[in-house]
Amino acid sequence: MTLHPIDTGFFKLDGGAMFGVVPKTLWSKHHPPDEKNLCTWAMRCLLVEDGQRLFLIDNGIGDKQEAHFFSHYDLHGDDTLVGSLHKAGFSKDDVTDVFLTHLHFDHCGGSIMREGDKLIPAFRNARYWSNEHHWAWATRPNPREKASFLKENILPIKESGQLEFVPVGRRSEEENVYLKEVFPAFDVFLVNGHTDAMMIPHIRYKGRTIAYMADLLPSIHHIPLPWVMAYDTRPLLTMQEKSDFLGVAADEGIVLFFEHDPVNQCCTVERTEKGVRLKEAFPLSAL
Repeated sequence: MTLHPIDTGFFKLDGGAMFGVVPKTLWSKHHPPDEKNLCTWAMRCLLVEDGQRLFLIDNGIGDKQEAHFFSHYDLHGDDTLVGSLHKAGFSKDDVTDVFLTHLHFDHCGGSIMREGDKLIPAFRNARYWSNEHHWAWATRPNPREKASFLKENILPIKESGQLEFVPVGRRSEEENVYLKEVFPAFDVFLVNGHTDAMMIPHIRYKGRTIAYMADLLPSIHHIPLPWVMAYDTRPLLTMQEKSDFLGVAADEGIVLFFEHDPVNQCCTVERTEKGVRLKEAFPLSAL
């Protein structure tokens, strides 16, 4: 197995929204905001090369929206989804599976592209993986998340016939589910604080476990339990999910791979007198 970080560029989000009740005097030391109070964040995906299958975990914001939409997020940087795939030696047509942790626009926008007046899958040879619980949540969005679930990113996946569901079984909204051997390459941890039934892949790699953190932990600075995003639909549940996950991560030496940290690709954590904290940050290539 080989893992390839896939950088799709940077975007900006409100610093207060990204850190919730944490005072600006604290979070701004790590993520200095601009004059609009916006901070820079990565959209880092992960390509899992495993035998005959090529999994792409998430795919960034895409490029099919109107300029007015993108103006809210100040897209910048030289990296693109296609360019990063090429750098890894692949094209979009080589991808066999697109695994979507959840369907917010900055995680799944690259799933669909425009071809004239049509919206078609950007990965024409791939199966797209979500789960029934999250799909129902995203296609009948609540007012809080409606602006994050864009139908043009989501509905064409099902219309194409390429949509598949990870078999998560029965669950309650506050139940964390750990699904073993969902795919030969990785297991899945299901969490519900950020959005309903978000999936966190756990990948077995070089004798280690790599957890693709999605929006459970956007950056190393979200490791302390109270540092929770205002975007989360159930912030107290996110705190409990973080606590459960970080305890295991510290005890088992799990490597955290960050989707949104603009500087750090990976880290490990350790138990301290103040709780679980950052142990070491490093690039994926250091493994």
